[in-house]
Amino acid sequence: MSTYVIGDLQGCYDPLRRLLDLLHFNPAEDRLWFAGDLVNRGPQSLLTLRYVRGLGSAALTVLGNHDLHLLAVANGGRKGKRDTLEEVLTAPDRDELLDWLRRQPLLQESGDGNTALLHAGLPPQWDLATARACAREVEAVLRSDDYLELLKHMYGDEPLTWDASLSGIRRLRFIVNCYTRLRYCDREGRADFGPKGAPGTQGEGLLPWFAIPQRRSRGTTLLFGHWSTLGRIYWPDDDVYGLDTGAVWGGKLTALRLEDRSLSAVESPRYSDIE
Repeated sequence: MSTYVIGDLQGCYDPLRRLLDLLHFNPAEDRLWFAGDLVNRGPQSLLTLRYVRGLGSAALTVLGNHDLHLLAVANGGRKGKRDTLEEVLTAPDRDELLDWLRRQPLLQESGDGNTALLHAGLPPQWDLATARACAREVEAVLRSDDYLELLKHMYGDEPLTWDASLSGIRRLRFIVNCYTRLRYCDREGRADFGPKGAPGTQGEGLLPWFAIPQRRSRGTTLLFGHWSTLGRIYWPDDDVYGLDTGAVWGGKLTALRLEDRSLSAVESPRYSDIE
């Protein structure tokens, strides 16, 4: 049995199937963990959702910003100019797919507790126990009858710094933003959601979230997606793997086998030009 962690799909269904063929994936024995952003920008979001959901217990995905955006748009939110979600929104099984999607986690941990998967990042103030508790807070709301209120108010950057006394939508928005959007923080742990480029291109005083010296989640191997411009997959000094290798932008779709940390990848066509 193998567990494969796969980077952002963003509707790239054909590359996914080629990658699974390369891995000789057997759903009766193997497991797939997806790093979020199953949908949007690529051309096959509906096929991707149907396939991953149809794998049942053989697959799970953490939620990414594009997944939450799909849920928001489906419930009256504003569409983005480059969205490719219409096929999902008009599908006869859209309600079943969306209900399944909103019940996926923000954080997935390995059985031994030494490895965790998330879409984007963790603020340096969180240890893994805090990260887990915060993820469960948002997941509980998404799975409740109150989820529409969260989807309506989750957009926006503020607040930028964690405070355990945060409450209500500001607390939930901060958690969502870190799990689905975070790339850079300053040395005091204040998030900056603007820069998207590779390390070395950011403004003065900013570091990748995983490189903040006082990051309290150190000691756990962290797997994430979201950051296609990162430039390399493994950062050994920080024990993190960035698995978004830009499939939708003409890069590769990458899988990490948890058991031996081996990497496999397939080339992908360029489906979109601008992130």
